[in-house]
Amino acid sequence: MSLILPDKMAYRPRFRSNGWPLLLPTLLLLLWQFAAVNAWVAPQILPAPAVVMETALTLLHNDLLAQWAGSLAQLSLGLLAGVVAGTLLGALFALSSTAARLTEPLFYALAQIPTLGWIPLFMVLFGIDNGLKLAVIVKTAIVPVALNTRQAVASVPLTLSEAARTMNLSRWQRLRWLVIPASLPGWFTGLRLAFSQAWVSLVVVELLASSSGIGYLMVWGRQLFQLDIVFVAIAVVGLSGLLMEWGIARLYARWINWPQPAAERLSYSPQSGWRAWLLPAILLVLWQLGSQQGWVNIMLFSSPLAVAQRLIQGTVSGELPTAMLASFSRAFVGALLGIGIGLACGLWLALRPRAGQVAVPTLNALRHIALFAWLPLLTAWVGNDDGGKIVFIALAAFFPIFFSTLQAVGQRNPQLDEVAAMLRISGLTRLRKLILPGAASGIFAGLRLALMFAWPGAIGAEYFMSSGSGIGSLMINAQQLLDMPTLFCGMGLIGLTGAALEKAGRALESRATRWRQQEQL
Repeated sequence: MSLILPDKMAYRPRFRSNGWPLLLPTLLLLLWQFAAVNAWVAPQILPAPAVVMETALTLLHNDLLAQWAGSLAQLSLGLLAGVVAGTLLGALFALSSTAARLTEPLFYALAQIPTLGWIPLFMVLFGIDNGLKLAVIVKTAIVPVALNTRQAVASVPLTLSEAARTMNLSRWQRLRWLVIPASLPGWFTGLRLAFSQAWVSLVVVELLASSSGIGYLMVWGRQLFQLDIVFVAIAVVGLSGLLMEWGIARLYARWINWPQPAAERLSYSPQSGWRAWLLPAILLVLWQLGSQQGWVNIMLFSSPLAVAQRLIQGTVSGELPTAMLASFSRAFVGALLGIGIGLACGLWLALRPRAGQVAVPTLNALRHIALFAWLPLLTAWVGNDDGGKIVFIALAAFFPIFFSTLQAVGQRNPQLDEVAAMLRISGLTRLRKLILPGAASGIFAGLRLALMFAWPGAIGAEYFMSSGSGIGSLMINAQQLLDMPTLFCGMGLIGLTGAALEKAGRALESRATRWRQQEQL
């Protein structure tokens, strides 16, 4: 799960060169120092800035760079494999209708299970060493690269294809001079998402099950209750995210120097019909047959019938519905809290330009810190109970809706303000009649993203804060007991719930902005 938003939703503040963006960090640093000097908070909970700086220098001369380099090495290797595989797979889907009909639906169904849902299974299959990290990174990178490559290749303008036929270009020439340049912008979008999501996934794995890396350093500091180490590691994670996004932007500007059409929303609709069920049915039959004949290890891959029996038994006994209800309830409460705060803050800062100059740059920098990097601090400050989980889910939902609202309101038509001034409309009436309707499209897009981030956030919170009930806690316990039927049931339920939330979010966005779509037509 990443806090890096798609290009259309990413907010890039444009402020004049002045000292306003430094005001909020300076005030926070002074408040932090004042609280430490006056012992408002125990040093174990909030170490002084000087202590954090001293720890940073000490770690820098010890193993900080080694841990960071180890994480980056695994990230690079996994991204290379995932990007190559995703590019080839997406191109195959776009160029071969037969391959798309047979394999695309299965790929899309597996992609609905978030990376967090795969981690317990990968822990069983690959252990907790570098193999687990590589498997998670490859899975994380394949999906966005494949989806964006498929759309980019399939969306090559027809006029270019006609021009290639007119000039009698060979297949290789068309690929080199037409398909690749035309699809490169869309492919870069997938690459950018792969980088950000893979970095977040790597931090998650290192926090959950690893003996090395920058995430492991955070866990080690948290276990020793030396939060100064955690602060240093969080800063490294945030700076790494900023450098990665800057590097991708530089590559994009360097490699793509020709005009491109306006980017459209990624629309992924797998092939339908009976052929869509052919490959999954064949694989299920082979899986069941292999389990019965001993071709596969049933301790690692329970048969489909065993999974189905566990699903029925868990549903009848109420174990699975209870766990799903607990997870969904936390996700709903946390999402509601994060969306409410994010919407209010986005509106206020967009309507108060000076306040926006002070606060937005700091929030934009915090957005680049992998969300799960905050977990060691949250567990120390808030605890492992439901309150801590809800706070974490709210944090996951806050950033998408905040930046979407900020951008949508900030880019409103200036004529709306002129109309409000002429009609002497002010206050809540202006907000309700002019500003919110004009920004509805962007706000509801952010709402959809907030819902999509809240659900994996709830599962991840249960992984790390294992106290209490929930489908994530159930899966972690199943992984420790090698209860593979329960593990597969949990993966399926997580994927179905995530897909349902995405579909509901799109339907809500489409229904709420239907008037705007009709106006554009």
